[in-house]
Amino acid sequence: MIAPSEFEFLRRFLKDKSGLALTDDKRYLLETRLEPVMRKAAVPGVTQLVAALRERGASPLAEAVIEAMTTNESLFFRDKRPFDQLTSLILPDLISRRPAGQPLRIWCAAASTGQEPYSIAMLLRDNERLLGGRRVEIVATDLSAEVIERAKEGVYTQFEVQRGLPVHYLLKCFSQEEQMWRINADIRSMVRFSKLNLLQSFSHLGQFDIVFCRNVLIYFDAATKTDVLGRIANVMARDGYLVLGGAESVLGLSSELVPGSQHGFYIRKN
Repeated sequence: MIAPSEFEFLRRFLKDKSGLALTDDKRYLLETRLEPVMRKAAVPGVTQLVAALRERGASPLAEAVIEAMTTNESLFFRDKRPFDQLTSLILPDLISRRPAGQPLRIWCAAASTGQEPYSIAMLLRDNERLLGGRRVEIVATDLSAEVIERAKEGVYTQFEVQRGLPVHYLLKCFSQEEQMWRINADIRSMVRFSKLNLLQSFSHLGQFDIVFCRNVLIYFDAATKTDVLGRIANVMARDGYLVLGGAESVLGLSSELVPGSQHGFYIRKN
């Protein structure tokens, strides 16, 4: 069992380092997810783990704890609606506003193992006529170095490619390697992956026309959501789009972003 003082330390630690707001009813997650971390690091118990985190601060052990506690659930074309909106509304609108040949930039702010940015890349490759010869840069970031490395490899299990991926994309954009599937190099080359903590500055990434930040704000408290949304607005083009998860909203959290013409995406307030 995790002692109350140890739970409070770990809760503050995770909040400070990742933004994760761990409520009392999620205490069991600490017990189940940290056990493999302690076993691998040869740490005998939670008391010793807390002591090590206090003493070492930023360390491989701290990274392992954060990665174990952050959710990396992802699948291809998750929820479908945002991808339909991307080709039917968002891209046509942006392209109508941009000079011919001006590149577009898309940021996937919680990319996990890469299914979302690769879904966007496949969709763009399949709808090149929409782009009119424009170059599109897709930047994909995540807090976890481990999942970013997996995403760069672009290798997925049979189970992973069966979750949301249309068969024609599997046949056209992947090659089978024994029991695994590797996404083709031309699709991988469309995405640039890097490690990034949303609690830290991301202004160095530059300005984006479209930001996908789906299913990550739900783990933050209201103050953190407000902070992150404000900084996202600052890296969006004046006519840019922010796409959130189905259970997420900017209402009551941002004075700079307002709902778009359809549910699920937001635009900067003019």
